Amino acid sequence: MSGFIQLLKKRKELIPLVGFMAFAATGATSASLYFLFTKSDVILNKTKNPEPWERLDPSKPQKLITINQQWKPVETLEMVKSMTK
Repeated sequence: MSGFIQLLKKRKELIPLVGFMAFAATGATSASLYFLFTKSDVILNKTKNPEPWERLDPSKPQKLITINQQWKPVETLEMVKSMTK
């Protein structure tokens, strides 16, 4: 550990890189733990609950965020669908 600190004292340009890497690792770990403990579609033990989709509440949205969700038919697919009828 002291060798690492000595390296950072010697090469000060590595300090921001180490800071960003620590921030990214902390964010990834905290996001993983958040999804593990709060989302019902993430499971660790499949033997206890082999069908986890039966416990999901259909009235509760499962997405984190939905922006401007609007369904619009694709013209090409509609044309193909009308041709195959």
